[in-house]
Amino acid sequence: MTLSVIAFTEAAYAAKPVGSDKGASTEQTGGGNGKGIYAAARITYSGSVAPNGGTGNVTSTNVNWTPPPCWYAPYLGAKDFKKKMSADIERQMSAPGMGGHAGAALSELKRHYEDDYGWTDTPGYKDYNVDKDGEGMFWAAVENPNEPDLLKRNSCNALPFWVDNGEPPPPQYEQAITPQILAALAYQHMQLPDTEVSLAPQQTTKVNLPTWAWLDKAVFDEVQATAALNVPGFNLQATTTASPVSLTLEPGTDDAVTHPALGECTIDNDGSIGEPYARGKADRTPPCGITYLRSSGDGTYNLQATITWDISWTGTGGAGGDLPDGTFGNGQAVTVQEIQSVNR
Repeated sequence: MTLSVIAFTEAAYAAKPVGSDKGASTEQTGGGNGKGIYAAARITYSGSVAPNGGTGNVTSTNVNWTPPPCWYAPYLGAKDFKKKMSADIERQMSAPGMGGHAGAALSELKRHYEDDYGWTDTPGYKDYNVDKDGEGMFWAAVENPNEPDLLKRNSCNALPFWVDNGEPPPPQYEQAITPQILAALAYQHMQLPDTEVSLAPQQTTKVNLPTWAWLDKAVFDEVQATAALNVPGFNLQATTTASPVSLTLEPGTDDAVTHPALGECTIDNDGSIGEPYARGKADRTPPCGITYLRSSGDGTYNLQATITWDISWTGTGGAGGDLPDGTFGNGQAVTVQEIQSVNR
């Protein structure tokens, strides 16, 4: 089978990637007839994740890193797959005007699943592998509904393929679901805490008066999100952990000085950032803070406090590693007043 025929066959096959109709990545289902293995891919998220399968609030510091746009995952058992695929093929073959290249492609597709017709690295199947029902599953493409690029989302375009229970997918399917892919999906759905930085003075400060900023360990701890895929004969999970590293302050105006000079306050040994203001520290330079040099007038400055998180993951089988650092920032309105003096 030539590459052009393979591509046309895939286009002629009407079944969409699993989950493409739902628009939510928390669950992909394919149905079944209640007999044998019929559960389709189901990815569940737990821990600190955005509600309803939405994208979390973490921004990767690596602009070139993106979550997987699609992947291959367990879809249906042999009997259920035969029922669905054969019905799809017959419906298309009986459509008016179906002939020529399209009809030939559908015939090749039917031979592939019914008559053991295959090609390089892609074996055929005899009667949809129904004699192995319960011993494995057909895998199919799953779109990531949170991927905005349609071409990337549809890039997993291989025909559904068989995987025996307990065995890895064939190596040519590089986008087959793995703990690392699950970790990246957990990263995509992770929801970091909406932590407000403590300031002294609070909300209203004075020109040339150092404003102290800090975060207590009690409100600034590691966050975890887990993604899991559980189907008969194939269970994977990965937990992504975000650990706070530093706090970056952006005053909201060029007429200000940050402390330290670059505005990045690193985490202390006790897990906190910065130092709370206390009486008697008025003449000291805060280890983390801002000195505004100009009044905000009748308005306010939008102080941006962005936390950088170190992201790592662990998964099934002892897998693990690092993912790009993530950031999440909050805006806080700060009023800066100028102290007026009267000369006599």
